[in-house]
Amino acid sequence: MMQPMPMSIDTAAGDDGLVRAAAEGDREAFGELYVRYARMVHGILLARVPHGDAEDLVQEVFLTAMKQVRGLRTAAAFPGWLAAIARNRAMDHFRRMRETAPSELVERAAPHAAAPDAFLVLGRIRSLPESYRETMILRLVEGMTGPEIAAQTGLTPDSVRVNLCRGMKLLRQLLGAK
Repeated sequence: MMQPMPMSIDTAAGDDGLVRAAAEGDREAFGELYVRYARMVHGILLARVPHGDAEDLVQEVFLTAMKQVRGLRTAAAFPGWLAAIARNRAMDHFRRMRETAPSELVERAAPHAAAPDAFLVLGRIRSLPESYRETMILRLVEGMTGPEIAAQTGLTPDSVRVNLCRGMKLLRQLLGAK
């Protein structure tokens, strides 16, 4: 997956013009939105689906968004709208998997070449309550700062701080760390 550039709070303010241009069919503007929001979408998906599926689903989320961006009422709603598409896509993914695969194959095993500790930690993060899971993955896996998470997800900075603090506390307990 392409590594998008970190997004600052100031950059978020410039999204309105990009969203409007993308709604009018400007693919370059939509490409810039992809660069700005791909980490958020990947993190949301990674909190819900197997690692190997998240990459493909990021592309599907952005394809869906590109087709539907014209229907977006306000440009300021773009980050939350995109996050909702990602969450819905993850739910659809599991519905489809349950319909087509035996239940023991729904959650695939981690690739053998990957570091087992990373998948252990990711599994523990996924077991956290949903309110902590997303912010923890956006912070620890996607490398986003608290203010970036707040700006892109629509949470308040205080909510992000609380979710990260409580999520880290629970994660330490799950991992047996003090």
